[in-house]
Amino acid sequence: MISLKQNFELVTIILTDLTRHLFRVLLFIAVLGSAVAVILSTHHNRQMIIEMENTMQERDALDVEWRNLVLEQGALSEHNRIESIVKKQLGMYRPSPEEEVVVRVK
Repeated sequence: MISLKQNFELVTIILTDLTRHLFRVLLFIAVLGSAVAVILSTHHNRQMIIEMENTMQERDALDVEWRNLVLEQGALSEHNRIESIVKKQLGMYRPSPEEEVVVRVK
């Protein structure tokens, strides 16, 4: 077993060695900090790419839906279709000249 005195001497030797090679210790800490920064930056970059891809998929889905709605609007607003629905469902017809009533506004 290591005694308390030997333990203290070991800590003293380590601290002395660290202060003697302070520049190397600072470089080691800088390298570790840089490595952590690269890891965090890479993770953040991947998260942004995933978010961008999800947003682009949502945009494509909305674009397809918009195109379908434009086609549906065009089909629903055709004059012939409206006229046939009016005749069938509402029983409406174009009045003859005898049935027309002209209202004059003064």
